[in-house]
Amino acid sequence: MPSLQEMEDLLDEIYNAFTPTPLQPGDPAYVDCRAVRGDEDVVEDLGRTVQRSRNFTYQLYSGYRGSGKTTELLRLKQDLEARGHVVVYFAADEEDLSVQDAEYTDILLACTRHLLKRLKEANPAPILHWLKERLWELKDVTLTDINLEKVNLELALQEFSKLTAAVRAEPGQRRKIRASLEPHMETLIQALNLFIKDGRSHLPQKTKLLVIADNLDRIVPIFRDNERSNHEEIFLDRHEQLKALNCDIIYTVPISMIYSRWATELKDNYGIPLVLPSIMVHQKNGEPYDQGLEILQTVIRRRVPPSLQDALVSNIFESKTVLRELCLMSGGYVRDLVQLMQEAITKTDVLPLEARAVRRATDALRDVYRRTVEEQQWTLLRDVHETKAIKNDEMHRSLLFSRCLLEYRYFEDNGDKHIWYDVHPLLWKEL
Repeated sequence: MPSLQEMEDLLDEIYNAFTPTPLQPGDPAYVDCRAVRGDEDVVEDLGRTVQRSRNFTYQLYSGYRGSGKTTELLRLKQDLEARGHVVVYFAADEEDLSVQDAEYTDILLACTRHLLKRLKEANPAPILHWLKERLWELKDVTLTDINLEKVNLELALQEFSKLTAAVRAEPGQRRKIRASLEPHMETLIQALNLFIKDGRSHLPQKTKLLVIADNLDRIVPIFRDNERSNHEEIFLDRHEQLKALNCDIIYTVPISMIYSRWATELKDNYGIPLVLPSIMVHQKNGEPYDQGLEILQTVIRRRVPPSLQDALVSNIFESKTVLRELCLMSGGYVRDLVQLMQEAITKTDVLPLEARAVRRATDALRDVYRRTVEEQQWTLLRDVHETKAIKNDEMHRSLLFSRCLLEYRYFEDNGDKHIWYDVHPLLWKEL
């Protein structure tokens, strides 16, 4: 029997093991979920396109925030680098742009900064010449006079870091930078392509250069007076600019865009998007889906201390019913699974977790989702829960973006793929 301090230390360890952050390649906590996610695999579906195409590729990757996209993209990065290719990965919302107010100019500035950072051998002169011509308009942002006699990569990177930092954190500066640079984005693209060309000349023959712009799916939708959203402006109206760089690129895109009337236009511009769905935890008839529940239990098992992994029931949960209930209430949405675990840990002083702790955790998360739903949306949720289908309209897309509606995929024995939708299980009792 552990002492009070030992139990407290154990609970602290378990709580932090479920912090909702991406897993690095090779992390023992990683679980292959393809069998319960419609057999989608980023390494095969996106990676092979990059490797096999003789032309530059521009692909879209989507899914719910916290569903595991970053973990999968980092797997892709590792796989391609192991094959000798160069991958420039960045999470755009960490240092480069604000998801509350983003435009295509912010994305291109971020791509520029990270390419400068990665292609150390390339000649930055084209970028510095472009930047020099812009600086007089932005001198209160960069606070630097560039001497072209001292052109170097560090200087270029320093200046673009200042720009992206201002774009991300300072709304007033953000608007000024966009207004100054937007008319010159075509010349930035030209300068960047010269930089990329020189950088590629230092790479082995047949080496691919791939940029992965992650977390763009987190960009909050903003609707303009003309009823078009910033999502449409970025990924549709400016697709030529997003596809103008002479390298392969993968952009993450909001899931609501994938299920819009613009789906075929996205396909024509970028190819067929890859979507990472939720893990199927129940069937269309509402019955639990044991294979999906077993996967989620494996996710939990891989994160708890090794000494407790052999018996989740008795060591971590008081009963199989309590364990299944927590998994079911997650909806197969991995971020909710790990957050429910953390919340349940805060509701107890000892292990195993009792039904009361899990119930209090699910009630707390249910309250969050309940507050997300607007009054007129409850009727839509009831319809989706009954039909397992969604309509192609803005309100359904909004519910997808907020994760109140979840997408599931499965294969029948004859190989046919089925895609269906349901309300997040946390909201079922509210319908």
